[in-house]
Amino acid sequence: MKILIVVDSINEDDNSGAKANVALIQNLWKSGFDVLVYHYSRKEIHLEGIKCESIKEIKLSAAYFLSRSQRKISKFFKININPIVERLIGFSFTFFNDVNSIKKALKKNTNFQPDWVLTLSYGSSFRPHRALLALPRLHNKWLAYVHDPYPMHCYPRPYDWVEPGYQFKRDFFLKIVNKSQYLLYPSQLLDDWMKSYYHGQKNDSIIIPHQIFEKNIKKEDITLLPDFINPDFFNVLHAGSMMEARNPKTLIEAYEVFLHQNPEAKNHSKLLFIGKKSCFDVFIKEKQLTIPQIYISEEYLPFQNVKVMQKVVMVNVILEAGGPISPFLPGKFPHCIYAKRPILLLGPNYSESKRLLGENYPYWSELNNLEKIAEQITSLYNSWLVNKNIIMDRNDLMQYLSSDYLREIFIKLKA
Repeated sequence: MKILIVVDSINEDDNSGAKANVALIQNLWKSGFDVLVYHYSRKEIHLEGIKCESIKEIKLSAAYFLSRSQRKISKFFKININPIVERLIGFSFTFFNDVNSIKKALKKNTNFQPDWVLTLSYGSSFRPHRALLALPRLHNKWLAYVHDPYPMHCYPRPYDWVEPGYQFKRDFFLKIVNKSQYLLYPSQLLDDWMKSYYHGQKNDSIIIPHQIFEKNIKKEDITLLPDFINPDFFNVLHAGSMMEARNPKTLIEAYEVFLHQNPEAKNHSKLLFIGKKSCFDVFIKEKQLTIPQIYISEEYLPFQNVKVMQKVVMVNVILEAGGPISPFLPGKFPHCIYAKRPILLLGPNYSESKRLLGENYPYWSELNNLEKIAEQITSLYNSWLVNKNIIMDRNDLMQYLSSDYLREIFIKLKA
């Protein structure tokens, strides 16, 4: 089976969506399929054993000229005119130039005749999908992967807000629904959620979860472990971005209660936040003055380092938004499963992560339940005192997130 993959970025350090896309690509290749990747990463990146073509940006076009002019106007006058542009035409000039660049590269491809064309998105990008819409000869082979709800007003609370040009964006997504052969989602809850907004797809959608790309951590990889982590400590790690809706304040306060109730833990415990700067940094740094056991990174750390950290800590935290439902499958969910450490899941009752971990999973709490979170940290700590190497072995989820299961899905696909 030949699969042409069109993706924004295969740079794993871009964001969680890029990491998820790379793992999916790697597992398709690992499954034995003939994979060709067209990517718009803006740099030469190669995935081991996989044929990759870097898409060049068009720099002689009206859209390119307008996008650069817009940037200069915004920089000079200190105003963002993009909302005005999007209200008028739906998308930025940069978006249109990027789409045209992807479309041009795909039109040049004549040697590789795919059985399927898979477009991968992350966040609100969907540039590869827009490019495919302009290539009707590929629609009967088109697998449109949808990472997140689209557009923003389709997000659940507290994320939902109406974007400039939202009707253009909705019309665009309706075309994806109607023209693609299959819609692919990483989450069953996301599939159900999007069906409440959009109707008319050709076939039943397919659930392809974010993937575990297995790569054993070697002894020498421990050198990637930063100095601020002592692997002999009871470490609780949150790795990843904290958007405004993912509020860590209750977690921090619960950790403070845990230390007060277990004062001996102050000598061998840490709560670590690793990721890009967020709106919570000031709060966390103020807490550090009285709780030195809290650590926050000053900058983003490379993904390879973070994967080693997830393996050696005792608890990995998944922090979800404090709304009524979280239909997303977090990009780091498979990394946490692969790490085989207990997951402290903080989020709503209706959550894809909670659905997969199971109704009786012991370390789930709603985001703002301070007492319960403190109790769960204490329970994990007491288990750690008995066994310093706690293993959470979920073979069912390892299989669900594996290349073997992925291969089964693709073998069953029918054009």
